[in-house]
Amino acid sequence: MIMTRENSEAFAARWAEAWNRRAIEAVLEHFHEDIVFTSATALAVVGSPTVRGKEALRAYWAAALARIGSLRFTVDHVLWDPVRRELAIIYTSDTDGKAKRVSENLTFNEDGQVVAAEVFHGAPISA
Repeated sequence: MIMTRENSEAFAARWAEAWNRRAIEAVLEHFHEDIVFTSATALAVVGSPTVRGKEALRAYWAAALARIGSLRFTVDHVLWDPVRRELAIIYTSDTDGKAKRVSENLTFNEDGQVVAAEVFHGAPISA
């Protein structure tokens, strides 16, 4: 897998756009069946910080989206580590009028599928 700055930025833009449409399937198309996804939000929604498998991730995201009214992700920048095949998407998440900075770190396999992801939520951004 070869990831350039341009295609990592394009990937992040498509990813954010899919989230902004609440298009779970469009986001999931890049994820491997055996994805391991870790997030503090998962702990609050499904009772475990780690979600294993694409079907479980689909169910988690559907449940999480059902809890919120509005969602807007705005990508600030991306960081790519070619040795680890890890893409960090640094963005602002505006959920129900509350903004915070987030880093979503995606690890890709050789075929370009996300096999692991971890989300780091920053402090809320005040107006």
